[in-house]
Amino acid sequence: MQNKNKFSSAVFGNWVVKVFCFIAALAIVVAIRFLNVTDRVVTIPITVYINPQSQYEPVSLVPESVDVVISGDDDIVYLVDPSLITASVDFSDVGEEGIARRVVYLDYDNDIFSSYGLTIKSSPATIRILFQEGSK
Repeated sequence: MQNKNKFSSAVFGNWVVKVFCFIAALAIVVAIRFLNVTDRVVTIPITVYINPQSQYEPVSLVPESVDVVISGDDDIVYLVDPSLITASVDFSDVGEEGIARRVVYLDYDNDIFSSYGLTIKSSPATIRILFQEGSK
């Protein structure tokens, strides 16, 4: 019976210290995981689709490139080839004057990037262009 008390005392004794050590170890693991995350910004060309048959023409500047932020592990982020990523935005459905806002779509092989824990987003996430009725 004495051995059973020694075992339960070793397991359940000093539980405050054991919980504190567990939380400290968990904090260290999380800190190491997130301290190695790096952002890499690359500029890639963007394809802007505008309907040439539309009576509305863009008046403001149409962007030719967009920044892409690649986030992930410090060792892998700089191995990514930016030419594997394409960006596009579709303004072909504009049907009135004013500022039109559309989301930038990024096309890339999601399986490759997600398997290494990389995230990719465009900056800015949306493009705005001012349209006015043209002289057609």
